[in-house]
Amino acid sequence: MTEITQTLIRQQRLQHELDLSRSGLYKLQKNDPSFPQPLKLGSSIQAPVFYVRAEIDAWLEAQCRQRGSD
Repeated sequence: MTEITQTLIRQQRLQHELDLSRSGLYKLQKNDPSFPQPLKLGSSIQAPVFYVRAEIDAWLEAQCRQRGSD
């Protein structure tokens, strides 16, 4: 049996942490293919959307490294 150790965060919390509106987050996803893809739990429109914390952290670290190399 595989143990799941990843932490998930809700889309609303990610928006708050990145200081982005919902449309701002969607634009970021659309314009940056390296941005982590969301996990939607369910098939309905109202199903909650989550992100894997480790993927977000890795993306932020990559952005900081890229900034330093410019």
